[in-house]
Amino acid sequence: MTAPARPGGAGAAGEAGEAGAAEEARAAADADGAPPEAPGGLALPEPLWSAVRAAYGEPGRAYHDLAHVREVLRRVAEVGRDVGWRRPREVVLAALFHDAVYAPGRRDNEERSAELAREAVARWLPGEGLDEDLIARLILLTARHGSLAPADVGEDEALFLDCDMAILGSDAAAFDAYDRAIAAEYGAVPPERYAAGRRAFFERLLAAEHIFLSPYFRERLEARARDNLRRKLGVGS
Repeated sequence: MTAPARPGGAGAAGEAGEAGAAEEARAAADADGAPPEAPGGLALPEPLWSAVRAAYGEPGRAYHDLAHVREVLRRVAEVGRDVGWRRPREVVLAALFHDAVYAPGRRDNEERSAELAREAVARWLPGEGLDEDLIARLILLTARHGSLAPADVGEDEALFLDCDMAILGSDAAAFDAYDRAIAAEYGAVPPERYAAGRRAFFERLLAAEHIFLSPYFRERLEARARDNLRRKLGVGS
């Protein structure tokens, strides 16, 4: 569980500008009807892409929307360029569906999202030789953010999970905008309960030996992620 940013402060005006830019980016992503490019000659059928857009366009999604998917896909492409994926087509499909079902507070979001991915592959991508079990496994692992160590996962799994968590290592304004968006999604949860869950999650991340599971993201984002978490928790280095 993640949680809200604290209001006010010297950087509030700058953060508001960043939040506005983020909202514009989300609107642009929603308006862009083109499916993302897929590797290995995989063409995403229009019905599959329409199903993805519909899932992430559901009301109440302030962060886990199509813009988030595109950002994860941007990170996936970055890793593909700099490191390489063993199964790039499966990784892209896992990124597309990893939050397809998202009901704040439910414990079966990832399981239902994985099932949707399986159904989509069977319906729209038969005969492509895709590893449906791998797609499902990557999606299911996102339920364990903050509780995994590098030794618990393989290289592709670590990189995929880090693509989803890269927002933690963003600049302070983008991190705070993300934090507020998550809080908005959990608006139906009593504030005290939400704040306690958020703090516990952030404390668990900060206490871990590694926030990011892959050396690639650890080298690039770990220090800034820890700075963001310490700032939110009000603790020193």
